[in-house]
Amino acid sequence: MTLNPPQTISVSTRTGTPESAWRTRRDAWEFLGYALNELVQNRLHGESEGSMHDVDHVLELLASLEPYWALPGAQTVQTIADLVAQGRRRDALEHVEAVNDLLGRPETPSQPSTTTEPNGRTSSIASPRPAIEVLVIDDGPTEETEHFKRSITEQRRDTDGFSYEINVVPSVEDALVALTINPNIQACILCPRFSLRTNGNLSAPLRTFVERRMAGKFALRRPIQRILELADVIAAIRPELDVYLVAGVAMESLAGSLTGRFRRIFARTDAADLHLSILGGIMERYETPFFTALQEHSRRPGSVFHALPISRGGSVQNSPWISDLVDFYGTNLLMAETSATSGGLDSLLDPHGSIKEAQQLASRAFRSHRTYFVTNGTSTANKIVHQSIVAPGDIVLVDRNCHKSHHYALVLAGASVTYLDAYPLDDHSLYGAVPLEEIKRKLLTFRRQGQLHRVKMLTLTNCTFDGIVYDPRKVMEECLAIKPDLVFLWDEAWFAFAGAHPVYRQRTAMQAAADLEHEFANPAYARRHDEQARSLAAAEADDDTWQDTPLIADPRTARLRVYATQSTHKTLTSLRQGSMIHVFDQEFVALNGEAFREAFMTHTSTSPNYQILASLDIGRRQVELEGYALVQKQADLAVTLSTSISRHPLLRKYFKILTTHDLVPARFRQTHSRNPAKDGLGAWDESWTEDEFVVDPSRITLDIRATGIDGDTFKHEYLMDKHSIQVNKTSRTNVLFMTNVGTSRSSVAYLIEVLVKIAEQLEREKSGALYTRQLKVVTQGTPTPTLPHFSRFAEAFQTAGELAGDMRSAYYLAYKPGTTEYLRSPEIRERMLQQDVISARFVTPYPPGFPVLVPGQIFSAEILDYMDALDTREVHGYQPQLGYSVFTTAALGQHGFQP
Repeated sequence: MTLNPPQTISVSTRTGTPESAWRTRRDAWEFLGYALNELVQNRLHGESEGSMHDVDHVLELLASLEPYWALPGAQTVQTIADLVAQGRRRDALEHVEAVNDLLGRPETPSQPSTTTEPNGRTSSIASPRPAIEVLVIDDGPTEETEHFKRSITEQRRDTDGFSYEINVVPSVEDALVALTINPNIQACILCPRFSLRTNGNLSAPLRTFVERRMAGKFALRRPIQRILELADVIAAIRPELDVYLVAGVAMESLAGSLTGRFRRIFARTDAADLHLSILGGIMERYETPFFTALQEHSRRPGSVFHALPISRGGSVQNSPWISDLVDFYGTNLLMAETSATSGGLDSLLDPHGSIKEAQQLASRAFRSHRTYFVTNGTSTANKIVHQSIVAPGDIVLVDRNCHKSHHYALVLAGASVTYLDAYPLDDHSLYGAVPLEEIKRKLLTFRRQGQLHRVKMLTLTNCTFDGIVYDPRKVMEECLAIKPDLVFLWDEAWFAFAGAHPVYRQRTAMQAAADLEHEFANPAYARRHDEQARSLAAAEADDDTWQDTPLIADPRTARLRVYATQSTHKTLTSLRQGSMIHVFDQEFVALNGEAFREAFMTHTSTSPNYQILASLDIGRRQVELEGYALVQKQADLAVTLSTSISRHPLLRKYFKILTTHDLVPARFRQTHSRNPAKDGLGAWDESWTEDEFVVDPSRITLDIRATGIDGDTFKHEYLMDKHSIQVNKTSRTNVLFMTNVGTSRSSVAYLIEVLVKIAEQLEREKSGALYTRQLKVVTQGTPTPTLPHFSRFAEAFQTAGELAGDMRSAYYLAYKPGTTEYLRSPEIRERMLQQDVISARFVTPYPPGFPVLVPGQIFSAEILDYMDALDTREVHGYQPQLGYSVFTTAALGQHGFQP
């Protein structure tokens, strides 16, 4: 039979999002095999008509998907459909089994191979070799495109470093769909002959996404302009891909004008060179300079007359007492341990070889100007950036709820700190993020008071632990309109993976900086700024008007100075404490290069862990070669998990998934979807383009109040102790689940199964004493405490009125003998009636994990109410037997501070 042209590209009947194409496609082929096997075995006893309907339905689904894959591809689907129509079900089943065998293998087996790259270097990929796909965009005659395809694939050899297949699509829309749903594509070959529209009908989510990417493009008739626009659209979706142009005429004249868009330009007859370029492009992304150097070092014979007795296993191999270290970790770990900084291993503190090369490749992968590896976590990365930028007396605007490393970094730097309050979510015991209006209000106040020149940096957490994500581009643009030289530090500890996906990527600091740089270079942007400036000046606009106006920065004076710290180990492949600092600073060489180097020296060990460095190097390789596929999977599994919980009648009774509407107040949203990723790629993309704050779909906040169990107990006693399920964060009423690039379908299924078991247990206990006792913990005990805002710095430590404070002086004063005393909450409340009571310490409850009090901050009734109601196990800076450490009035006067 001949399959009808696909009426719709419906990648997932459940989620409506192309993010799930990898799962839908795999399930469809498996189900087709099952249904055909049932028909062949005659197991349905007269129900074969229904099974035939299932077979026809799945074949139609696959007919809409496979045109965007080279293997097994649309032709294989058509072959199977023809066999079924001819009644040759066993033959059809054999074809399907072969396909399932192919799809079940992530790579194609081969012998270890060596590839000579175009630059002359030799690289090896061990067996089995990976398999990729190359997309050709060409709307020429079928015979001609097939000949072109064969001319390239005939160049392949068994000794190639990897295998590839080629798929041809005719239109821009088909190309964008293929790039979106098929992460196996690693290179594109663009031919000048292409149409704009697909012959099929796209589903609404894909249609919206594709049209947004094509908006305002392809209106020009000149072929060269259309080619350049297509290259730009491809780069916006999958910037890691190599794009080649096959030109028909005037190749020499085109070459100079296409720099940056295409890796190379070829004639249609250059099949051999095109093949070698495809291999070379992949091998460049595969290259791991430091990891390779470390492997080579471990294989060299040698003797150690230096530090590190464990090096090459010297202190372990022949020991009868600690040989189990080798049994557990293996010999490679010990062979790679060294204190050498030569022989290709390089120095992290002064890199000139393999580490420098690895950092340059990471900079390419994450689209920064510079990238630096950090082997002792993002806490240290944050301290490096703060120390390099901030001098004593400089004012830093910082989210009060940021990671504690920022607070300690500001103490070390001697900064004057202005804390910004995030919007609270009292019902869920969570903080959101800092509204742009709050940031602008502080900057405008400093300007009005003549203190704006002292404001040096803005530090924000993007995305927060709970998944609230800023719009960095908008924040930076409007802040630069007020203070053109403001420096930005975006703590993206939990957002390292975001650069691998087109929707996530637009909300990363590095991409936002690149977008603004591109905008600032456009003369039309300067005209928009000038028009707004004239309007504000003519109206003699006050601060309220500036506050309410979406500001446009002056591109002639604004300088993009953007830093992002990234916990690579948290959301990508890296050993623990592996982190990176990404720099997009137009003034780095002129203003910060030397200071950054010294700060890096200050906080970086002279004995960095080489295994961590190697894992950062290889983690970067994974980002460039399969990051898109892994992040697709991560987002889809999260949607699957939240959908399964929401639809299960018993789970729905005890658990509630908090949606975007729960976590982002309406005033910060332009769009209306409760779960944009669930509603499809189009809705997800629209929300992440338009809304001030969005929620990372891979974060699933589970409201557990209906269980009657507090979050900490649920985490430890129900998830960890009973079922070995690890979660990182809880609040009093919530548990946070996170999918990541390592999450599997089976782990999601196991979590759902465990939650069902817990719900069933609660059902059995519902009328028992145990359940009643637990129920009182949350619903009948102390109500959920209101989340407190930052109060203010005590006058003794203020540096710009109440706007900023000097934590450094307070921090060190607290360690002078006789300056502090301990008071309990009732005693503090009583003293507060007469005078300010000033905290001498950081007080940080876990959860939520940020300082409720900092050195030099005055106590407020709101803070004490919150702390008195907390029932967390761990509160840093608070002594349960003694109370809070506060400054004595006498000590403040004795040391020159006026109370």
